[in-house]
Amino acid sequence: VKLIANWRKAYKMLSVQAMALATAIQGTWAVLPDDMKTTIPPQAVQWITMGLLVFGIVGRLVAQPKVQP
Repeated sequence: VKLIANWRKAYKMLSVQAMALATAIQGTWAVLPDDMKTTIPPQAVQWITMGLLVFGIVGRLVAQPKVQP
């Protein structure tokens, strides 16, 4: 396994931010009490997470000047 040259700037990458947010949403959903889950449709959480992951893929493909080595 070889890290990318600018791995120290990974927190600035749109792909990393989108995947971290998707992870945070899923983690929050997992520990959310059932009575609070009833106020949010479970499909909404799934669609938001999938959208963030797609955004992460797109974010990896576009040039990000703040991340350049």
